[in-house]
Amino acid sequence: MPTTPVVEVLTRAEAEPKMAAAAGWLLERGLEPGDRVAFSLDSSADYLCALLGAARVGIIPVLLNTSLLARERDQLIADVEPRHQVFDREGLTELFTGPTAEMSEYLLTRPMHFTSGTTGHPKGVTTGVWDEATARAVFDDEASVWGYGPDDLHMVNSPLYHTVGVRLSSTALLSGGSLAILSRFDAALALDVLRRLRPTSAFFVPTHLHRLLGLEELGAEEKFDSLRLFTHAGAPCPPALKRQAIDRVGPGVLFEFYGSTEGQFTLCSTNEWLERPGTVGKARRGRTLSIEPIEGHAEGEPGTIWCSVPEFARFSYFNNPAATNAAWRGTAFTVGDIGSLDDDGYLFLNGRRTDLIITGGVNVYPAEVEAALAEIDGVDQVCVFGRDDDDWGQRVCAAVVGPPSLRPETVLEASRQLLAPYKRPKEVHVTPSLPVGSTGKVLRDKVAAHLGLDSAMG
Repeated sequence: MPTTPVVEVLTRAEAEPKMAAAAGWLLERGLEPGDRVAFSLDSSADYLCALLGAARVGIIPVLLNTSLLARERDQLIADVEPRHQVFDREGLTELFTGPTAEMSEYLLTRPMHFTSGTTGHPKGVTTGVWDEATARAVFDDEASVWGYGPDDLHMVNSPLYHTVGVRLSSTALLSGGSLAILSRFDAALALDVLRRLRPTSAFFVPTHLHRLLGLEELGAEEKFDSLRLFTHAGAPCPPALKRQAIDRVGPGVLFEFYGSTEGQFTLCSTNEWLERPGTVGKARRGRTLSIEPIEGHAEGEPGTIWCSVPEFARFSYFNNPAATNAAWRGTAFTVGDIGSLDDDGYLFLNGRRTDLIITGGVNVYPAEVEAALAEIDGVDQVCVFGRDDDDWGQRVCAAVVGPPSLRPETVLEASRQLLAPYKRPKEVHVTPSLPVGSTGKVLRDKVAAHLGLDSAMG
């Protein structure tokens, strides 16, 4: 059973000796810059201190989703070959028994997070190890956007295995600010933190924002007036929900940004969005956006988004040069998202990367789910797709072809042994056939209509 969520407050003064001790413990055991240490833990102050301590001496923290099944986690571990693993509270506590190490002022590497693709095999996104000048440039790039300082208390709602959770937390903390870290998101707890601790900044994915603003105990006229900065990203935000959020904070407090595990693209203020509803903003400082036409589409139609970035923002897919090369073209990279730019350079998203389903701000790639469901007895063909969901943004659905005896409940039950909860289909539709194109390829975007369903995304 899940534990009751809690909140911890962490100051820079409290964090510094813990970071130094975790870094010293790892170095004492022979880990060197560029080596990897894997974590799979619920969010906590100690977890953040341990991973940041590692990163400040160039040891790459590999952050794994805690809901992964053992077989999924073992596959990722085999790919990245960490020198050490921390998967429980005892192992985490032990890290703080080491001698303190001298650390860089800034992170010398970004933690490794996993993303997928149409192949369904997760890829580790890594920056490698930076020199001191590059580390400072990376920090300044992020700090200049948000302006954190010693008077800030940043509210951490996102799990630390999500890139945004670590990115914003580390910037706030290393800028001298403090953190209010939720062990896991709970709307009632989040409201209590906003009321009682009065943070100055917070980040919410749209699903969490929907739950917070839907609480019965939230007063109709209640304002989150302690916030100077309220950000959201991670999935499309319904306009009505965004307007509700704008009404709960002061003028100009709400910002949206668009990015990915690989890198950051845009920033959008409240006024920019109100003037151009639907935009995700303009390119962040030092970046340039361009749109590549899609073959077979008319001129002026949405195309593939490319983002040219500074040298310090480069990344690679760990031990996957083919995928790395495909993502880059000179100084620009793409994650395959589709969009368009208006005459003033504002970006509008028309579709997330190929086949991607975003559920509760978490990326799910149909190919990975399909590969797992194909192992189930009786499943001859399977196509996974996303449908609109008021709470989650999208929900994972599966259409399967099999013998007349195959039942949706059978597939749903079997998926529990194969997939982490967020990847499991919430709907299974057994069908005699799937729609295919002239080449015999299943047409994912036609499956919902083929089944007689109302809407689909992804």
